[in-house]
Amino acid sequence: MTIAQPGPNPDPGFADRPLPRTPSGLFPAGPPTRPTYREPHPVTGGGVAAGGGAATVWLLLFGLLGTDVSSYAWWTVLAGLLAWLTALVLVRFGDRGVATGVAIVTAGGWSIAAAVVAVRWATGGDWPLW
Repeated sequence: MTIAQPGPNPDPGFADRPLPRTPSGLFPAGPPTRPTYREPHPVTGGGVAAGGGAATVWLLLFGLLGTDVSSYAWWTVLAGLLAWLTALVLVRFGDRGVATGVAIVTAGGWSIAAAVVAVRWATGGDWPLW
């Protein structure tokens, strides 16, 4: 078996130029085609916990103003509305993590108040909010 010897190279600068490589696509070959945007106020676990703690204390203080089921429920609704308004302001101008914690705990507080009203209604047979 004989090995063929290459003939003369028709392009004398061929050896000086690097071979063009086609990227596989696995790794980026150049700058990204679209810009990457970062959240100016990222949601963090600490912020969510702080908002949740503040909303818990807020709803507890308002709930303690109630003397019966009806007044407890109405105080909780009022406190929740004020908390959600605060959360909306925080979403727009402040910390979105704190706003998330406030909204989650407020929804939980409203659920507890609704359960208390439902149990009183079921056991007493009279709608307690009027």
